[in-house]
Amino acid sequence: MTHPTEHRLRADARRNRDQIIAAARTVFVTAGTDVPMEEIARRAGVGVGTLYRRFPDRGALVRAVARETLAAVQRDARTAVAEEPTAWAAFARLVTGCPGVRLTVRLAARSGPSWTAAQEDPEVARLRSECLALLDEIVHAAQAEGTLRPDVDAADVARLLALLFREDPGDSGVVSERIVGLVLDGLRAGPVSGSAADAGRSSRWSGWAPPAGRSARTPR
Repeated sequence: MTHPTEHRLRADARRNRDQIIAAARTVFVTAGTDVPMEEIARRAGVGVGTLYRRFPDRGALVRAVARETLAAVQRDARTAVAEEPTAWAAFARLVTGCPGVRLTVRLAARSGPSWTAAQEDPEVARLRSECLALLDEIVHAAQAEGTLRPDVDAADVARLLALLFREDPGDSGVVSERIVGLVLDGLRAGPVSGSAADAGRSSRWSGWAPPAGRSARTPR
């Protein structure tokens, strides 16, 4: 049986880790990954020694931020697919309502070599690949239901998101809903009928078949 003190120590360690990652993510977005580790510890409300016990060097901390951010994107994408009534609605939600997508773009834009190096981490690479696979499934499903332009692929959407959410000094990094709406209008194949908009989950995905050479996978 685990002693209550051990449980408390584990909870404290987890809380410290979460606070450090959250503080680092905020600092990295605004100032890049070269911010002094002491500043990150101060923002997290922990001692420098605590930070280094959890993350022995800057690279370890950057990798942890990259993993957490991509995992959040993956969760948001799966939730959108599970909860939205159409593939287009899931796609639009991913573009407009997924903070992790914007955060990932801005981290990549503001961070330096240490962020680039983190992309070689096997766990980061796995999460990035799974996020792109989910995006690919959503794109093909929306095309199958006739709501997304047929000449667009997941790579196009990823590049568009990178351009759309890259921080712009002229607007303090805030992309207006109007601009996002205009982008979605440009990607849309045409108006959706009421029956399509009200379609349930099973009918939404039932018409989707992967292109030749792609394995069939059920988005979830």
